[in-house]
Parts: sequence; structure tokens; C-alpha cells
Amino acid sequence: MAKKFYVVWQGRNPGIYTTWDEAKRQVDKFPGAKYKSFPSEAEAKSAFGKSPSRSIGAKATSDAGAKGASSSAKSTKLAAHTEDNLTEFDVVLYTDGGCDPNPGKAGSGLAEYRKGQLYSLWYGLYNPNGTNNTAELNALNEALKMADKALKQGLTVRIYSDSQYSINCITNWAYGWKAKGWTRKGGEIANLALIQQAHSLYDTLKNKLEVVHVAAHVGIEGNELADRMSIFAVDQQQVNFVAYPEPINIAEVMAMRAG
Repeated sequence: MAKKFYVVWQGRNPGIYTTWDEAKRQVDKFPGAKYKSFPSEAEAKSAFGKSPSRSIGAKATSDAGAKGASSSAKSTKLAAHTEDNLTEFDVVLYTDGGCDPNPGKAGSGLAEYRKGQLYSLWYGLYNPNGTNNTAELNALNEALKMADKALKQGLTVRIYSDSQYSINCITNWAYGWKAKGWTRKGGEIANLALIQQAHSLYDTLKNKLEVVHVAAHVGIEGNELADRMSIFAVDQQQVNFVAYPEPINIAEVMAMRAG
């Protein structure tokens, strides 16, 4: 059977998924869900960056054999990644983690936008024996800390991450694990202490904050800058999470080694 790629435009965590079971968890009983399968990753990435047509949800339901249902779950907005999108919120944070190789030397990066303009870049949390998942979680955790400060100042915030794993751990799966005494079927929960810390903060912010999945390496500036910062952290072996020196030359940062 040929492999398919599933685009979820509107669901619990919009993104591109490689299995229907994973995609279904994002759209099952989600009001207004929009999703569709594609035969190649390239087509899925191209489609993910575009607005879905009104018929997409029904077509995807037919393809997958799933049935939609009403739900009281809060709707998650789709990442549009335009200048208007950046100005929709006072603060927009892009996070990324890198590991070279995986497992191996790991680091985390973050790009902060304010009023639609790049405001600061952050990098660090170097771990010589890390993993990509840990680096992604660290980056998202730092973004949540920044979001907490901004929200307390009365600002609106959105966080973007290209890690479905990190988003799910903190905003979705953690609730089930916590209800079961932080245990899961199938064995130990990897990165448990970090997940508990980030989830605890997210849980206090969830009614004021959206954490949205974004496709990686498709030319979205904030995602690309966060990626460069994560690898810069590895190259600099920067343990603390620190601000990149100003003035920031975006072209020079983009020319850095990518993850």
C-alpha cells in the first residue's frame, strides 16, 4: 500500500502527519475540522501552506472513513504565515530544536516577533548527549516562559513549533499521563521532568494562549531563524539560554548552518 501524507489545516494541532491514526487524533470530534490525504510529502507541504477549500473536510472524511461529530473543544486557528498573521498578536514566538547527530549534540532556538517585526533571537541549552525531542521541548518551554511574562503585561501571544511531538506532549498527552499518575502504557515517559514543568506552565496559560504547529523548512522566516539559532547553540556549545547579539542581520543568520 502506498504511503500517504495527511494535512490537517484545522484540528487540535494543525500540521502534516504520516499516519492516519495520528492525523485522526487531531480531527476526530473536532468542530470544523479540515484535512486531506496526499500521495507525496511535497504535495502535502505545498497544500499545508494554502487555505483549504470548503469541500476539503467532507472529502477527507470520505477518504478516511471517519465521521465528524460536534464538540465543545476550543478551536485552534490555522497558521497563515503572512505579515497580517504576525501582526494579529502582539508577540509571536517561533521555536525549534536541533541535534547533530540524533542523539548527539543538541541545542534550542527561538525567534521573537513584536508588532510584526523581528524583535529578538535566542539560543542555548546545549547538551552534548541530547536528542532532537528534548531540544524541541526545551525550546517550547522557554517560549512558554516568555509568553507568561508577555501575557502578564497585557500582551497577546501565539507560539509556533514545528514539533508535533512537543506540542502533543505539553498540550495534549500530558493530561492523560497526569491523570494516571504520570504513567503511560508501553513504558517510561521520555523527558518526563521537562514535560511536567512545561505542561504545568501551559495549563495556567491555555485559555489565553495558542500553541500552533508549523511546517518545517518551507521558507517561513520565523521557523528558519529559530532553526539557525538551535544549531548555533550547538556550534557555540552555549549552555544558558541567551539573546543573540544585536543588531540582528537576518541575511547573515539565514546563511548560518541549518538543522
